[in-house]
Amino acid sequence: MYSRTDLLRILHVTPRQLGNWERAGLIAATTAYSFADLLKIKKVRDLCAMRVRPTVIRQSLEAMQQAASGMANPLLDAGVSSTNHHRIAFRHGGKLLEPIAGQFVMDFAAPEKVVTSTPIPTPDSAPQANEAAVWFARGIALEEDPATQTAALAAYQKVIQFDSSHAAAHINLGTLYYNRQDFTLAEKHYRAALQADPRYALAYFDLGNVLDETGRVQEAIQTYKMAIQLAPTYADAHYNLALAYEKTREPRKALKHWQTYTKLDTAGPWSVHARNQIQRILQADGLKLVHSQGKR
Repeated sequence: MYSRTDLLRILHVTPRQLGNWERAGLIAATTAYSFADLLKIKKVRDLCAMRVRPTVIRQSLEAMQQAASGMANPLLDAGVSSTNHHRIAFRHGGKLLEPIAGQFVMDFAAPEKVVTSTPIPTPDSAPQANEAAVWFARGIALEEDPATQTAALAAYQKVIQFDSSHAAAHINLGTLYYNRQDFTLAEKHYRAALQADPRYALAYFDLGNVLDETGRVQEAIQTYKMAIQLAPTYADAHYNLALAYEKTREPRKALKHWQTYTKLDTAGPWSVHARNQIQRILQADGLKLVHSQGKR
């Protein structure tokens, strides 16, 4: 299973995009995702990049399920492509069907417009100048399967051999080491990513997680604040910063970030916890105020 943070990093989508797709009914709001879920969300992402609206994607999926009885998940069970009308066509039974219109269409789509699952590139066949990019793509594909994550580590190390300032490869290496609880190597690669790109908000966020995990909470707070300074709508950074302030017993500072998080994530499961924390802090402050007034 993959966490929400894993999903955002692997598929390179923002928390807001994911939230929009959840509200549109394209994906379920959850905190743990299977490999199949990642493939589905990748296809949603690619269709949106082709300027297909989320509502159209949902309507197309519902229409395709009716058109092809027994097809539980058209995104995985059929080839998917975008038409010139910003609609979706499904390749099923050797034909291309546009389910909303209920019509078969001529298959003039360019091969690269077909949304498929992530292939695993073969670096040996790549030109020398493109080897870092190919190894990086290979690392992402290998990382999706827990059984091949050791191979993913080796692939990202290859990327760094070709390009030592490849910030994204350092980030992914750091996360693989973090998941193995090798916080020393995780920190090394997150800092290398920041050295390569000082405005990489995700690197600050991930480094903050390592610092927090290893007991350096004050340093983590400063690092989360840097992530938020670069990306003010970074919901997960607000959430973790609020948690860090709770650890340092600064509830009023935490309150601000709990409140920001609930504005950025209005319906997710973590939003419930944030709202409970807001209520707890406000009630505690109210009791303190009553107590101090009574003394006066």
